[in-house]
Amino acid sequence: MASAVTEKFSELGIDGGFAASAPNLQRNLHLLSAEQVELAKVLVEMGQTHLFEHWDEPGVDDEEKKAFFDQVARLNSSYPGGLVSYIKTARELLSDSKAGKNPFDGFTPSVPTGETLTLGDDNFMSFEETGVKEVQKAAFVLVAGGLGERLGYNGIKVALPRETTTGTCFLQHYIETILALQDASCKLSEGECQTKIPLVIMTSDDTHSSTLELLESNYYFGMEPTQVKLLKQEKVACLDDNDARLAVEPRNKYRIQTKPHGHGDVHSLLYSSGLLNEWSDAGLRWVLFFQDTNGLLFNAIPASLGVSATRQYHVNSLAVPRKAKEAIGGITRLTHADGRSMVINVEYNQLDPLLRATGFPDGDVNCETGYSPFPGNINQLILELGPYIEELTKTGGAIKEFVNPKYKDASKTSFKSSTRLECMMQDYPKTLPPSARVGFTVMEPWLAYAPVKNNPEDAAKVPKGNPYHSATSGEMFVYRANSLILRKAGVQVANPVQHVFNGQEVEVWPRITWKPKWAVTFKEVKNKVSGSSSISQRSTLVIKGRNISVKDLSLDGAVVIDVADDKEVKVEGSVQNKGWILENVDYKDTSVPEELRIRGFRINKIEQLVKSEP
Repeated sequence: MASAVTEKFSELGIDGGFAASAPNLQRNLHLLSAEQVELAKVLVEMGQTHLFEHWDEPGVDDEEKKAFFDQVARLNSSYPGGLVSYIKTARELLSDSKAGKNPFDGFTPSVPTGETLTLGDDNFMSFEETGVKEVQKAAFVLVAGGLGERLGYNGIKVALPRETTTGTCFLQHYIETILALQDASCKLSEGECQTKIPLVIMTSDDTHSSTLELLESNYYFGMEPTQVKLLKQEKVACLDDNDARLAVEPRNKYRIQTKPHGHGDVHSLLYSSGLLNEWSDAGLRWVLFFQDTNGLLFNAIPASLGVSATRQYHVNSLAVPRKAKEAIGGITRLTHADGRSMVINVEYNQLDPLLRATGFPDGDVNCETGYSPFPGNINQLILELGPYIEELTKTGGAIKEFVNPKYKDASKTSFKSSTRLECMMQDYPKTLPPSARVGFTVMEPWLAYAPVKNNPEDAAKVPKGNPYHSATSGEMFVYRANSLILRKAGVQVANPVQHVFNGQEVEVWPRITWKPKWAVTFKEVKNKVSGSSSISQRSTLVIKGRNISVKDLSLDGAVVIDVADDKEVKVEGSVQNKGWILENVDYKDTSVPEELRIRGFRINKIEQLVKSEP
C-alpha cells in the first residue's frame, strides 16, 4: 500500500513528506487529487494541522474527506489572495485586537465636504434633473444577503411588504423604481434610447434560491431577466484563537466552521464577475449600491446622482442629519500625522472617543443646527465606474477588514466562541489615494431613511424619541414621506394622529402610496397635482397608473386609481366613504401572517372608490 502511494505521488511530482506533522492527513493523502494535495500543503504550512487531528483511517468516511477539500477549495478561491492571505490578515488583526491597538491612532477627525439638499428648492430640482439624465449610464447593486429573522420574519427581507396598503414588497418597489428612472432618463435624452439599466443582487447561501424564486414567480417585476444578475457571496472560515487556527464544525470533523464575511464582499464579487468591464465597455459611468430594507432610499437617488455628476465625486455617500451619539455611523474626514487622509464612515461608538482623544473635549455634540456636524451614513454609495475599476484592479476587490473576537477574560488569550474576519461595503474608500474625490449628500431623514431592521420586542425597548427602525415605523414613514411630498406640491394633507402598535408610539398619516411610474421625481409629482386638493387623516389614496392627474380632489375615505398606462385619468371632486381602517394585531398571535404581526396592525378594507376606467 505504502509503495503504491509513493509511486502515485512520484507520478504527480508530489513530495508527501510535508504532511509528516499531520499523520492522519499523511495516511489519507493518496485519496486526494493533485489540486487537493496542494491545498493540504497550504493548510500544513499555515499551521492548520489540527484540522486533521481526528481524521479516521483510509476506508472510513473517504467521501467526507474529499468533501472537506471541496470546501477548502471554495474558501480558497472566493477570498482575494486565497486562504494564505486570509490567515495572515487574521493573525495581524487578532494581534492588534489583543494588544488593544486603536485603528485610528494618529488620525484627527474633521467634517468633510458635501452637499445638503432640501426637497423642492431650486438646488434640489437642478440636481434631480441632472441625476435623471445620468441614470441611463448607471448600474444598481442591491446587497441582499440577509434573512428577516432579526425582524421576526422567516423569509428573505426583500420579500417583505414595504407597505401593506398595496402589499408591494421591497424588491418589487426597487425594480419598478429603476424601470421608472429608466423611462424618465430616456425621455430626457436626445434621439432613440435603448437603455436597459442593469441590476445586480448580491445574495448568500441563505437567500439565493428564494430571491431567484421571487423574481421568476413574478416575471422579474417587469424587468427583462437579462437585466438582472445574481452574485452569490461565500462565507469565510471561522477562527478559534489568536493564532488564527481555523475552527472545525462542532458536529462534523470534516468541515470547517464558516460565517458570513459581511456586505463588503460585493466589491470582490463585482470585480471577479467581469461585469464592471462589461459596463465600462457599454458606456456606463456610475455604480449605485443600496441595502435591502430602506423603503425611502430611491427618493434620494436622482438628486444624489446629480450631485455626483456635478461635483465629479468618485465616491458619494448618501447621508442624513444625525443627532450626536445616535446609533448610526458618522461620515468623517480622517487626517493622519503623516499626511494621509481619507473620508470614511466611523461607527458611532468610535466617533465620540476619537473626538475626545484629539482635542475635542466634549466629543460628539450637536452644533447650532441641532445635529452633529458629522452626517449619518445610511449605507448607500454612488461610485464613479472608471476610478472604481482602477482601484479594484489594484486591490482585487479586497476591502479593509476588521475582527471582533469575544474574549473569555481580560487576558485575551481565548474566545467565548469562534470569530471571523468581516468587511463592510462602506469601507471601500479606506484604500483610496488622497487625490480621490470623496464627498457626501445629506437628505432630510423623513424623505430618504426608513430602515426596517428591528423586531417588535427590541423596537418597543427603544428610548422614546429615538427611531424604532421596525416594520411598523418603516411603513408609517412611507406614508409620512408621501404625505409631506404632496404637501410640498400644494395638497392640503391633514396632520397625523399618534397611535401605539406593538408597543411603539408612531405618527399615523393618511395612507398615501403611488407606483414609481406615476412619479419618480418631485418634478413629476408637481406636474401631476394641481388646483386645491385636500386629504383627511383617515384617508387612503392609491395611485397605480402612469397618466393620472389629481386636481381639486377632496378625499375623506379610500380611493384606488388603477388604470392602464396608456389611459389618462383625472381624479377630482369630492370622494367620501367609510374607507380603510387600521386594526391592531398582537405580534404574538400566530394566527396572523408574520408580515402583519411584526407591524402590529392589519388593514380592514371596508369601503373604497375604485377607478379603473378614464
